[in-house]
Amino acid sequence: MIKALIFDFDGLIIETEEPIYRSWLELYQSLGVPLPFSTWADVIGVAAEGFDPFDNLEKQLGRSLDREQIVPRRQARELELITALPILPGVKDTLIDARGLGLKNGLASSSSCEWVTGHLRRLELIDYFDCIRGKDDVMLAKPDPELFLAVLDDLNIQPQQAIVFEDSPNGILAAKRAGLFCIAVPTPLTRQLPLDQADMQINSLADMPLRDLILEITPLLGSAGRSIL
Repeated sequence: MIKALIFDFDGLIIETEEPIYRSWLELYQSLGVPLPFSTWADVIGVAAEGFDPFDNLEKQLGRSLDREQIVPRRQARELELITALPILPGVKDTLIDARGLGLKNGLASSSSCEWVTGHLRRLELIDYFDCIRGKDDVMLAKPDPELFLAVLDDLNIQPQQAIVFEDSPNGILAAKRAGLFCIAVPTPLTRQLPLDQADMQINSLADMPLRDLILEITPLLGSAGRSIL
């Protein structure tokens, strides 16, 4: 029986990934340094510690930069881009429908809890979640399964009782390592990445009502994933 939905945050609830990349790309370009998407792709969906764009920039330039001046300016540009974006299509309706079906909503993000909860409060979505876990709650972030296992533990459910929505290869891999059924919901940015490890892919959470989505995937879940409907 499906008892919960588990959501990624960046790229799934709002499209933060493209603005983050774009803000760094603009900085690199202003200094005449390339930042190809192929370089950035490996860090989508993982904790920021996996790749330091500023260290990489200084390495390519062969000199140090004034971080105290540059970092706040880049961060301000990132926030400007992100706050101009709406909630991605179908997200709020899915959260509301989950409540109506008696399902719990969890969130597992490789970003910090402060980052996630700050945006969820701004978007007035935080009250829809029963559990929120970020990189500061675990030893290892995605693609390690620890974040998803922490959410399962908090919600007191088994892997076969939840459905995960993810947008990146690293998030999908983490979900599968945790034994979860994972639906890929890519953005225009992450659609360029290999998402074939997901159990299913949809264009948007607005593609179909949650009730219909559960009915469609129930045969794929096996006997452990009996429908709630």
